[in-house]
Amino acid sequence: MHYLLMYDLAPDYLERRGAFRTEHLQLGWDAQQRGELVLAGALAEPADTAVLLFSGDSPEAAERFARADPYVANGLVVRWRVRPWTTVIGDDAVNPIRP
Repeated sequence: MHYLLMYDLAPDYLERRGAFRTEHLQLGWDAQQRGELVLAGALAEPADTAVLLFSGDSPEAAERFARADPYVANGLVVRWRVRPWTTVIGDDAVNPIRP
């Protein structure tokens, strides 16, 4: 199953992220190496949201990531949530549906 971890970013996110970016990126690459995190990044123009795609049997890895993320702990993320994502098209779709 796929899960989206969605972050609502603080208005000053771009200005403040530098102090926490290395630790945040390491957390992400570690999750990717474990096979949990598939893709991640911030949306641009405006940079007010970030989306992280997790793969697994439950939302636990995504929730654990958010709880450990220095961006969350230091207020760069003002709200986060995890949603199941039913993927149906693409090579990595969990539930492929073809016409």
